[in-house]
Amino acid sequence: MTQSQVAAHLADKVGITKKQAKTALEELTNLVVRELKKEGSLRLAGLGIFRKRQSKARMGRNPATGEQIKIPARTRLRFTAAKALKDAVLGSKKK
Repeated sequence: MTQSQVAAHLADKVGITKKQAKTALEELTNLVVRELKKEGSLRLAGLGIFRKRQSKARMGRNPATGEQIKIPARTRLRFTAAKALKDAVLGSKKK
């Protein structure tokens, strides 16, 4: 689903214009970026948690030559889905 399709769906469901829905989506995106830069994590209830995570430097191997190479440390983004989202999409696990 594209951003335009999401905006059109929101506009239809909420009763606002497509332009207002697009603006709301852009503001949500800006909020996520701002909070991840500032705080390092953002929790959206029922959806999940966005987090910044540091990965350590490590040694890897070039698959073409077999030569060892150093992979530098870097910051990655991680999303962990909320239990409610997992259950809604995958169904709850009954034992």
